[in-house]
Amino acid sequence: MTIAEQTDADVAAILSHRHDQGADWWTTPDRKLLKGAPFTTLESALYLLELGVPPEHEALRGVAQLIFDAWREDGRIRTAPGDLYPCHTALAANVLCRMGYAQDARVKRTLNYFLDTQQPDGGWRCEKYSFGHGEETRYSTPYTTLVVLDLFRQVPGFQNDPRLDRAVDFLLLHWEIRRPISPCHYGIGSRFMQVEYPMRGYGLFYYVYVLSFYERARGDKRFQEALSALACKTANGEIVVERVVPKLSALRFCQKGRASAAATARWREILQNIAKDGAETLAKPS
Repeated sequence: MTIAEQTDADVAAILSHRHDQGADWWTTPDRKLLKGAPFTTLESALYLLELGVPPEHEALRGVAQLIFDAWREDGRIRTAPGDLYPCHTALAANVLCRMGYAQDARVKRTLNYFLDTQQPDGGWRCEKYSFGHGEETRYSTPYTTLVVLDLFRQVPGFQNDPRLDRAVDFLLLHWEIRRPISPCHYGIGSRFMQVEYPMRGYGLFYYVYVLSFYERARGDKRFQEALSALACKTANGEIVVERVVPKLSALRFCQKGRASAAATARWREILQNIAKDGAETLAKPS
């Protein structure tokens, strides 16, 4: 089977789940956009984009409409009936930006919402205290902050913005703290250090990928340590997937224990970002 045939098979497999939740485009009749992991509306759109499906595809147009229907005038995006969380808004807005809507007036309002709600430590936080109100909850949420930075790195005009530099500093600080912080208890441990692809959560690959777009991070020794840790995961210049949710195991672009061409393309983006500073291409430690 050729690479093109494998890609087509993966796209078809993802599309085959479009009605799993009772409505079209992976959603529920009451339009929950994060229901049914790993084939949620937002995640499925990202898988298709990773596989090179153009934003003009009917599935991605359908997802974009669902997200815009959930958009509110204050910039937040309601991904399900009930509470509104900044992490959900960030995930939905990130999908829109990946599809080329960064200049849409509604997305710009969402960007302003995040700039208006940045916390004193530089990050963003979800006020959901599932683990109580311990001292660790005074910190912002690392994963939410990472997704927000992923969002802004796709929007022209925010390069070297001091507000985003503060968010970068917060995530670099977490590389030192490592213990679970924020109301959602995101930590840096053995699970974080496994290469997860697709990038579905707070992990080493996603952490290095997003931070590589920020000059503030690239020159910092903590980022360089994370980068070196990721480089150790490569084989012959390719990214080998170490962790994937079992329900995605049949997809060829993200098989556990194998090199992934799609993941390797993201790795090469990281190296290209590093090269912007005139640094030599990172060599894998012996």
